[in-house]
Amino acid sequence: MSHQYAAEPGYAPAGPEPDMEPELAAPALRIPRDEAAEKAVLGAMLISPAAVNDAEDVLGDGRAFRHSSAAHPLIYRAILAVHGRPGVDADPITVADQLRATGDLDRAGGPGYLHRLAGEVSTAANCAYYAEIVQDKHRLAEILAVAMRTIGRVHEAGAEPEQILDELTTECHALLAANAGQTEKLSVADRWEGFVDELSAGKDPDAMDTPWPDLNDKIVFKPKELAVVGAATGGGKSILGLNLGAHVALRRGQPAAVFSMEMSGKELLARLTAAEAEVDLSHLIHRRLTDSDWQRIARVEERMRNARHFILDDQPGLTVGKIRARVRWMTAQGMRPGLVVVDYMQLITPEATRSEASRAQEVAKISRGLKLLAAEADVPVIALAQFNRASVGRKPQVTDFKDSSQIEQDASVILLLHRPLAEDGSDVGERAGEVDVIVGKNRNGPQGTEIPLAFQGRFGRLSSLAPKSWAPTDAIGGAA
Repeated sequence: MSHQYAAEPGYAPAGPEPDMEPELAAPALRIPRDEAAEKAVLGAMLISPAAVNDAEDVLGDGRAFRHSSAAHPLIYRAILAVHGRPGVDADPITVADQLRATGDLDRAGGPGYLHRLAGEVSTAANCAYYAEIVQDKHRLAEILAVAMRTIGRVHEAGAEPEQILDELTTECHALLAANAGQTEKLSVADRWEGFVDELSAGKDPDAMDTPWPDLNDKIVFKPKELAVVGAATGGGKSILGLNLGAHVALRRGQPAAVFSMEMSGKELLARLTAAEAEVDLSHLIHRRLTDSDWQRIARVEERMRNARHFILDDQPGLTVGKIRARVRWMTAQGMRPGLVVVDYMQLITPEATRSEASRAQEVAKISRGLKLLAAEADVPVIALAQFNRASVGRKPQVTDFKDSSQIEQDASVILLLHRPLAEDGSDVGERAGEVDVIVGKNRNGPQGTEIPLAFQGRFGRLSSLAPKSWAPTDAIGGAA
């Protein structure tokens, strides 16, 4: 039996225009459903406890009966409730009692319908097979629902193609994940063995280190978490972000992506080359390279040519949705990022929103979107952010982010960069050429600590003041 599919409110499929392409003509849409398979599953569950387990393994909480008649999801849930009681098997009588207790017996068709379901099944052996059919029909119904919602959005006034594509991609991604059975095991028992293994190993295998050993003693970047690095203009946040990306891609050999709204691809590559080859950045920018510079560049050429897994994205008008789509593309290409860097948060183009939305609301939405991206992509997202002008001339605080306080709430780790400078902007005595990394927030460790790093602007990098500093010889894919 099939039922007419209810379209989204406000959407009424019309007949094709005279010149409309055939594939754009709206067909008569019906919800995919196999009533006979549903009855076979429920009947088998009513005559065999083993069949209840088989069905539950495939259908879980019974969401696949969502598009069925009103009776079937009620019966399925009642069977599971009875099956969960010690010493009681689900059969037409015990299930009828359960439905009567919840006030659902009449809506479920009464005792007679339960007996008919059980009587029409000759064996419970094929329960899992029929359950798969029910599940497949449910998946098709969910795909149809996504398609109908998308059609409705396309016809809305002021529809934005990029936003619709992002929403469609998100929904399709969720369907693919569900279809692949990607259900995380959540119980303590499920998690315990892996947790003990990590304790025995003495380190967190998911933790992402940095190029700076003294900073690694204080913080870690973890998948599914948003970290924010704040600084004033010229404070070194872009250098830190690119250094992190290079560390992951060129030293750890993992894919990484840097999304920059601050610099062009050529500028990013010049800074990357300066850091890796130890060539003066001004020589690269002004194309005034010495023979020594060329020799140093030659030593990193193979490394750069092999860095197809290191993405420097400088496309204009990047939104959170576009960044999410590019991360998904990388994953589909077999390059799931080990790190995503966004430079910088306040330059991300807001998604289409209410015209009266304030700038603070826009940035808050961007911050929340990056946090959700980290969770969805299972990757650490490092978002660089600008300080407001109130931070000039003093040590920064987590409340100094420009345009929004939401940033402080969304981040698991917040690093604040501070260069000790004199009033005229020059370096200060013994602290000349240094930048302090202040741990402003650290959900999984101490905060408030300060780690000094060497600010090597001419090489486009920050270096540790610990004995082992920046070491391009550790790179993967070519000698230094």
